[in-house]
Amino acid sequence: MDELLLFVAVGFAAQLIDGAIGMAYGLTAMTVLLNFGIPPAIASASIHAAEVFTTGASGLSHWLFGNVERYTMWRLAVAGVLGGVAGAYLLVLSPTGIIRIGVSLYLFAMGCVILWKAFRKPTGQMAPYRHTSVLGLSGGFLDAIGGGGWGPVVTSTLIGRGMTPRLAIGSSNAAEFFVATAVSVTFIATIGLELWPVIAGLIVGGVLAAPFAAYATRRLPDRPLMILVGVVIMLLSCRQVALAVLDI
Repeated sequence: MDELLLFVAVGFAAQLIDGAIGMAYGLTAMTVLLNFGIPPAIASASIHAAEVFTTGASGLSHWLFGNVERYTMWRLAVAGVLGGVAGAYLLVLSPTGIIRIGVSLYLFAMGCVILWKAFRKPTGQMAPYRHTSVLGLSGGFLDAIGGGGWGPVVTSTLIGRGMTPRLAIGSSNAAEFFVATAVSVTFIATIGLELWPVIAGLIVGGVLAAPFAAYATRRLPDRPLMILVGVVIMLLSCRQVALAVLDI
């Protein structure tokens, strides 16, 4: 029971962060599971199984609060599913240390771009992202191999290109539901699922946090939200580089 409550708390905190700023659920949960000595493939499978429920609740909450741009969501979702399935197979078959370093350096650069845009005088116009499908494909792939990363890759790029933060976060969260489902099915077909108490705790905590996170996204002004997202991306990317270097 104590272990279940621990992962309920982990799931709640991770989803509160992820739903509010569009990232870090998988990375937060992955860190805890790896610290318990769980192999990366099994940890990622457990996280994505839980994310089927948490991203479903988060996506629905964002939809109800008007944080979802449907065209962007569907393009991200379709491409993200393809990338996620490919990434899940790669994680099962090969090491990913070098890939993690490259992704983390990219994320650090995106964090810098977001901070620059946060302090830049707004123009009132959004620069459209013309390669949404490519973004979803890469986001799904990296999310599967790292147990997390959809939010930092997809949400950060959308905001960095000028999309309104709450719409970028809401659309990204809604699309992630389809990616998590596809990745979970892939893991079930290859290595199966274990650690059901962990999965159950992450689900309960994440579902409870989803409405609060979506409401926070709706109410927070754009500039503080962009600053928060930029700082989180930079900190997470630095941490991921350090961990990847130690693993090589």
